[in-house]
Amino acid sequence: MGSSELSNRSRLVLDTLISAYIETGEPVASQVLARDSGLGVSSATVRNILAQLEDAGYVHQPHTSAGRVPTDRGYRVFVNRLLEGRRPTRPASNVEHQLRQQAERSPLMDDVLASASHLVSRAARHVGFALAGSLSAVLQRIEFVALGGSRVLVVVVSRGNQVVQKVVDAGEEVRPDDLAFAAKYLNTEFAGVELLHVRESVLARLQNDRILYDQLMARALRLAQSTLEPLPQEQAFHVEGLASLLAEGGPGGVSLDTLRALLEMMEEKERLVRLLNCYIDGPGVTVVIGAEHRSPDLRPFSLVASTVVEGGATRTVGVIGPMRMHYSRTITLVDGATQAISKVLREPH
Repeated sequence: MGSSELSNRSRLVLDTLISAYIETGEPVASQVLARDSGLGVSSATVRNILAQLEDAGYVHQPHTSAGRVPTDRGYRVFVNRLLEGRRPTRPASNVEHQLRQQAERSPLMDDVLASASHLVSRAARHVGFALAGSLSAVLQRIEFVALGGSRVLVVVVSRGNQVVQKVVDAGEEVRPDDLAFAAKYLNTEFAGVELLHVRESVLARLQNDRILYDQLMARALRLAQSTLEPLPQEQAFHVEGLASLLAEGGPGGVSLDTLRALLEMMEEKERLVRLLNCYIDGPGVTVVIGAEHRSPDLRPFSLVASTVVEGGATRTVGVIGPMRMHYSRTITLVDGATQAISKVLREPH
């Protein structure tokens, strides 16, 4: 019996069971479902429906004398029904207000994302994350800071106040005046140009003998090359609320080994970003449940995320938590937060 073949009565029993299990965390008995489903049928009829749902893989019985709990497949049917016919979520006004306060203190993309991940983590009481990338990031300015010896801190600011910092080795000691010249030269030549095209132009100019005769210009281009080479693959990413995972341990919860593996993944942010990019391929709400995860470390959890794409820039806010999460509330939370981020960055005042 596929999800499309479920009768309205079976769907209602399944929805009632999942809602009750999300609230209590306890297996749900047929008597409760007969009372709360509104079907007006006996417990015996509900038990027959549950047996059919169990045979089809939507619920299971943890103990012979216990009620039923939903499976990953059951959660998927439940979530799909939530997503059907959803109206677009408005920016969450309280989140937008707090993000604007953050933007007034610091308008940098990184700081706005950090604030968003904190807000959704606190509201959902699960792990919250915020991710931003750009298919066509545009250079706003580049800055160089001498760190001593041949080490130089390069700061690249792209449109939308997204900041990438990188320490590079210039190969020789560089005076602050030379770095100021290099930054001025690059900003004059490339401000307003997509980073991908900046990198291509820098590589082309480094092949030009006339440019290479000018040591200051050559140094500026080499510093830019060292910094811009990895930029198209880099994304701004913030995650918060790792301590909330500890609440998922204990009897009936997530094992300590699973928690340890997930905490390691959270600390290895690049690995987590790669996984998120596999799931998020366009605008809208994404929900990944249990066994649907590509990484075994995430299979005891669900992920709910919302993505907005504007002018080549992508912004995603999401939550990672137990499969027994309040999906409707979480979907509304992350969707509203993503819309709020886009509004704050689009209309800073």
